[in-house]
Amino acid sequence: MSGSVFVRLMSASVAVANHAGKIIRDIMKKGNLGIVEKGINDLQTEADRSAQRCIVNSLLRQFPKVTIIGEETLEKVENEDDLTVTLQNCETIDVECPVDLASVKEEDVVIWVDPLDGTAEYTQGLLDHVTVLIGLAVNGKAVGGVIHQPYYNYQNEEDLSKLGRTMWGIVGAGTHGIDHKKPAENKRIITTTRSHSNPVINSTIAALKPDEVLKVGGAGHKVLLLIEGKAHAYVFPSKGCKKWDTCAPEALLHAVGGKLTDIHGDLIKYHAEVEHVNARGVLATYLESVHDWYVENMPIEAKTALP
Repeated sequence: MSGSVFVRLMSASVAVANHAGKIIRDIMKKGNLGIVEKGINDLQTEADRSAQRCIVNSLLRQFPKVTIIGEETLEKVENEDDLTVTLQNCETIDVECPVDLASVKEEDVVIWVDPLDGTAEYTQGLLDHVTVLIGLAVNGKAVGGVIHQPYYNYQNEEDLSKLGRTMWGIVGAGTHGIDHKKPAENKRIITTTRSHSNPVINSTIAALKPDEVLKVGGAGHKVLLLIEGKAHAYVFPSKGCKKWDTCAPEALLHAVGGKLTDIHGDLIKYHAEVEHVNARGVLATYLESVHDWYVENMPIEAKTALP
């Protein structure tokens, strides 16, 4: 790979996300998911563990000075090298590096990894909710992201050759692999959590007077709904979301002109030392220009619950 460090990192992230998706599918085929309960409504499978080992080991072998923060806490295992892929000669993505990222060094980049976003849905067979998320942050801002859907098109039995898809975006350089579409103008469609609901979330959604509510799994999946014109906003007034859930989706959304913040309208920070929990929730809209309406109409109950 040649070119700027940032574009090489993005290229490597695309390649390793594709490989992680194959790991996830292979483990599902074998039938033994190796499920561990980390907490209430918080599962981990062998696919989570193996996909993260692949992503982290492979990226660090090629870019040893980057900081990588992954969702899973992993112990060293035998044959760890079996989950490492060579990225030295992977295909370089076709993009011109934005001027503000052209001189970025490895040590300037923090990579946030969710190896399998939508684990509960993965175990329940809701495979279109599942994504692999690799987000690149510089100076605390999400500026590049890869979202891989391992099971995209999985219900189309006539053409499984197109199983899975990978989308990436760089703020200031656009996106690849996904089309930004405008949602219905005569409706307000809100997407929110499928499995982590509570009274504050429910009352907040009701206060925003949606015509339709899409309760789905995975932050990556929800943001894809915004980009593809299937929802206007993603509303989650809860501490249940982490930085590795939002970094990659935020970068893609901002690259197409959308906006993702906390529920107060403040940008989420992605420095290496920042707390991992998005303690003030998540609010995302398909366009930046409509974001203020949701902030202004966010009920005081939600803002008080997440000060």
